[in-house]
Amino acid sequence: MRSFTRRAFLAATTVTAAVALTPAVSIATPQNYSIGARDYEKEGTHGSVKVAGGATHTLYYPADLGGDASAHPVLVWGNGTGATVEQYELLFTHLASWGYVVVAANTGQSGSGKEMLDGAKYLIAENSRAGSVFHGRIDVGRIAAAGHSQGGGGAIAAGADPLVKTVIPIMPGPLGNVNKLHGPALFVSGQADTVVPAFYVHSRFLACDQVPAVYGQLKGATHFLQGETRYRLVGAVTAWLRYHLTGDQTAKSVFFGANPGLAQDDDGWSEFERNKAANAT
Repeated sequence: MRSFTRRAFLAATTVTAAVALTPAVSIATPQNYSIGARDYEKEGTHGSVKVAGGATHTLYYPADLGGDASAHPVLVWGNGTGATVEQYELLFTHLASWGYVVVAANTGQSGSGKEMLDGAKYLIAENSRAGSVFHGRIDVGRIAAAGHSQGGGGAIAAGADPLVKTVIPIMPGPLGNVNKLHGPALFVSGQADTVVPAFYVHSRFLACDQVPAVYGQLKGATHFLQGETRYRLVGAVTAWLRYHLTGDQTAKSVFFGANPGLAQDDDGWSEFERNKAANAT
């Protein structure tokens, strides 16, 4: 059992090669920026712990989980093709510091969504098992699915299951049917992504008209989430989960309302769009 501090976000392509990214040195805020996702780039108050979740998953959870009687929301995660859990560790430790339990599938083939759902079921079982660190600490009604590249497609596939309340497909591959989603979705693309081009991600967003859906394009981001683009992503993911799983109304204003924070951040996000259902939120 180990505690972790903030480290570089490492991303992978949809082929088997993985690319290490160096950490950004600062988090700049544009002058025209008010309340938005960058507020959620700051570390939370809980710290983080990493443990194995059996042979098939890796878990990240708040360091003070044992002394906290509350039930914590969950994020299930799918890696890109050929990628490892460690390549996304910046995101997972960050979310744990905000009070979330992350269960990441130990595979670079997570497009079916099954591996992600198996992680959710593992935590649900641990929530009921006497002696588990997670006993009574998991909110089984607040589970989200997210993933990158192939794992983004896996998040869409997992989102068809009633266990999953909301999804965040990041530069998603082609798997999963967006019309089977039953909860809100945040689609993220990269402006300079040539592996999963932004227009493709946008087309998947446009096809998702039965639930509230938001589309954000990371300015200048490649498929590898280089430089500070990874921090923009971390902040947006945290804000989305804070609203949809925790009811944080400030986080809601990042995406919804007349002047959403993400739409104001011209230095971080090159496009922002909501569908009709999201505009009514």
